[in-house]
Amino acid sequence: MIDKEKWDKAFNELPDEAPVTEPERQYYFINKCRQIVKKINKERCLPLSYKTVTFGCQMNARDSEKLVGILEQIGYVEAADEEKADFVIYNTCTVRENANQRVYGRLGQLGRIKKNNPHMMIALCGCMMQEPEVVEKLKKSYRFVDLIFGTHNIYKFAELLATRMESGRTVIDIWKDTDKIVEDLPVERKYSFKSGVNIMFGCNNFCSYCIVPYVRGRERSRDPKAIIREIERLVADGVVEVMLLGQNVNSYGKTLEHPITFAQLLKEIEKIDGLERIRFMTSHPKDLSDELIQVMAESKKICRHLHLPVQSGSTRILEKMNRRYTKESYLDLVGRIKKAIPDISLTTDIIVGFPGETEEDFQETLDVVRKVRYDSAFTFIYSKRTGTPAAVMEEQVPQVVVKDRFNRLLKEVQDISAETCAVHEGTVQTALVESLNDHDSSLVTGRLSNNLLVHFPGDASMIGKFYQVRLNECRGFYYIGEQIN
Repeated sequence: MIDKEKWDKAFNELPDEAPVTEPERQYYFINKCRQIVKKINKERCLPLSYKTVTFGCQMNARDSEKLVGILEQIGYVEAADEEKADFVIYNTCTVRENANQRVYGRLGQLGRIKKNNPHMMIALCGCMMQEPEVVEKLKKSYRFVDLIFGTHNIYKFAELLATRMESGRTVIDIWKDTDKIVEDLPVERKYSFKSGVNIMFGCNNFCSYCIVPYVRGRERSRDPKAIIREIERLVADGVVEVMLLGQNVNSYGKTLEHPITFAQLLKEIEKIDGLERIRFMTSHPKDLSDELIQVMAESKKICRHLHLPVQSGSTRILEKMNRRYTKESYLDLVGRIKKAIPDISLTTDIIVGFPGETEEDFQETLDVVRKVRYDSAFTFIYSKRTGTPAAVMEEQVPQVVVKDRFNRLLKEVQDISAETCAVHEGTVQTALVESLNDHDSSLVTGRLSNNLLVHFPGDASMIGKFYQVRLNECRGFYYIGEQIN
């Protein structure tokens, strides 16, 4: 574990050479950057500011918290928006091809702003940077970008930033893959009462439509002791709920020197005093074990919500997607889950219009939706992702057909969700208050164990605390309720 106090004391007298070991090496560069920022702040009589913009999944959101933690250690303060910031970081996603175009568009605007701000820097990181053609385009058409790095070396952020500050040149550092996991670096959480916790990185599944294994690398699991230590620290700092994160949490532990299962890890996490709720995502149906179902059923802390992506209800399409389960095995798994955990809330992901999908295949998907009766579903129109096997498959489905199927699926999902969620109307549930209501400041918004939201009268002093709430009225995907004294 890093002796952070030692490095803070060394702020004014850094060693001549950076340590070789991690994370000590990164704390050296944090302090080096801090000296540079302190000098600039003194000259301009105004603190340098930053703004991180996060695209994509919760893994990216957690990575951004790490970047912010390092920036604030260095001495940057958060800006209201990217146009007013001295340092803008885009943490990119590349799951869908149009996400790249959004980044390029915003970059063009920043380039014009940067001309009038001599201190401004722009950094790009995340999954999009793992694509060689993207980096080449940036080098050719966006030369004003100062720092480019990928998903595998995010822990080196302070070191890369120090190089940019000292050299004044663009720094590009992209790794194709890594087996390295660096612990104990600064993190600045978005919420004081809940936090994401990475338990693994990468993915070995290679679904034919998905770019993630190519940009996030192969699976590698964190040491369970490091995970437990991190959660214990979070709880000591006021966290009552954690979300365990991984591209496929069900395969956790396979790469460890002494392998353990995800279910075994959950049992250890549940022992942590002061931790009230445990969530996790994402689960791959092919790896969800009976052991995990049993642990969830017996747990007092694991939330009654499971996100279980089906993607398609057609066994034929599932095979083309390389999902490695069938419609029948998926429904059998759902049956076992519901039998063991009757009050479980199931949500899912569904892709419409995958290459070769027929009307019969689509009807199979509707059949799964009707049989499982999801609380909600994320529905997507298939879009080609360059670099994936599906992008070159024949029988691409015409867009007019895809949109018609998508609309029919959406209506089915919404109708069933409204019925499924309404069964809790009139019951009393425990809600963790997360925020003031976005539309009515006299209400607070709380999250139930089943991941549904409830809005009820309250104020900001209630944020981060648990309350018993009667669910008076179901309005589709959320409830209107009242606190029970």
